Amino acid sequence: MDLIHTRIIHEGAGHWTVDFVGDDGEAVSVKVVDQAVTSEKEVVAHAKQILVELTAFGTRGGGPGVNSYDVLSNGNFDSDTPSKGRRH
Repeated sequence: MDLIHTRIIHEGAGHWTVDFVGDDGEAVSVKVVDQAVTSEKEVVAHAKQILVELTAFGTRGGGPGVNSYDVLSNGNFDSDTPSKGRRH
């Protein structure tokens, strides 16, 4: 999945939903509940951190990769350059 769009929905009172939408139509949603997060930039950074922590659960740091994607991925959600020639 190559990220093409990030949709941020502020539901009020520290409740946010961040949708990471890929070029193939797949999407990952992260619900952020944090009173300290006040801007869209902060909530996207927080959602990315949640995904990195989730990726580490049971794989990185917890044992070998479970599939080829896990082995090849470096978890760098901030990279502006999509991986070339690889489809996950």
